[in-house]
Amino acid sequence: MGESMEIQKLSEYIGAQISEVDLANLSTEEIADIKQAWLDHKVLVFRDQHISTPEHIAFGALFGDLEIHPFAENLEAHPEVIVLEAGGDSPRQTYNAAKDWHIDVSFREKPPMGSILRGKVIPETGGDTCFSSSSAAYEKLDPNVKDRVDQLFAVNDYTKMFGPSSRFNDDDSHAENIKKYPPVLHPVIRTHPETGGRSIFTNNFFTSHIDGVDADESRYLLEQLAEAIRDSSVQFRVKWETDTFVMWDNRCVHHVAMDDFLPLYRKMERVTIAGHRPF
Repeated sequence: MGESMEIQKLSEYIGAQISEVDLANLSTEEIADIKQAWLDHKVLVFRDQHISTPEHIAFGALFGDLEIHPFAENLEAHPEVIVLEAGGDSPRQTYNAAKDWHIDVSFREKPPMGSILRGKVIPETGGDTCFSSSSAAYEKLDPNVKDRVDQLFAVNDYTKMFGPSSRFNDDDSHAENIKKYPPVLHPVIRTHPETGGRSIFTNNFFTSHIDGVDADESRYLLEQLAEAIRDSSVQFRVKWETDTFVMWDNRCVHHVAMDDFLPLYRKMERVTIAGHRPF
């Protein structure tokens, strides 16, 4: 490990805070240590990182190619950076886009590997983000449920969240997006390509149903999986500060953002690391 870098575990199954490090000026050894810590802890928290937007992008690019979200609002000068804001004088006075446990854009053939989110404007109260280890949730499943879901696939459909009635589409763009993002089959339980760990990959935002079982069985199993993600013993919560950075592994982590800051203003910026098709 780098001479001064410190890693503090934040909960039993998920999360660590890394301190005594400058994300804009990392040594080769520090980069390797951060990559390993990310695999070990799934979510990493960095405080007081006063770095520029290009340096945020450069840090993300250490972990893979960066992708542009198909629907989110991006910085005009830096399209890799998603802007997430609500409350205050912003156009958005609700925060429905992240109000349930979810995996980012699992409706894509290749969902992202992970994301790095930065606190830009943090309200005095509220606005925390909660993270759940979907690998620990899988391990805690009832053995009967685990046996039933282990080899199944589920349909992930963009229209469940981003349909024609949402703010992301009108009738014309919706028709085009259905062609661009048709429903895709992903494993209910995916295998992490680097650790080999197994984790729940269904989510309430985009998973419409489990393939190959009847509707009642699909609803029952999806609810059992969602309940496992909601287990507080496999979660931890981040209280944001300005220039806090949080990176999470989208392959084995679900997350949910609290909207308890409204009508106060909250602004975040995020880069997203491209991934591979789940298996």
